Amino acid sequence: MAQRVVVTLSDDIEGGEAAETVAFGLDGKMYEIDLNAANAKKLRKALAPYLAAGRKIPARIGAGADAGADAGPGAGSGAVGGRNRAAAYTHTDLAPDPAAVRAWAQSNKMDVPARGRIPKRVYEAFREAS
Repeated sequence: MAQRVVVTLSDDIEGGEAAETVAFGLDGKMYEIDLNAANAKKLRKALAPYLAAGRKIPARIGAGADAGADAGPGAGSGAVGGRNRAAAYTHTDLAPDPAAVRAWAQSNKMDVPARGRIPKRVYEAFREAS
């Protein structure tokens, strides 16, 4: 006998049926919320000025479902996937782009490998200079 499983999402704000799961990040933590179309639009509108002024952080390879994969239509909008890439940073800090750190270190005559892991001391110096 065949079975059919139906999953219905409920809007986490108002109840009722949700249209999508929206994933977003704040202070180093990822969140998901199920919203109807109107509430999803309100959330995106409220976040729009911050998204426009912010910098996108690429998702870490292999971050899996925690990065919002398969979270539904539009789930990746404004989401910060994965964890911070630099071990020198705490969960509340966003790791800078390694290419930018490497370029800064080279322009400041710091010893930094052309490939591979950037030493913690280089990230710390970059952070202090910023």
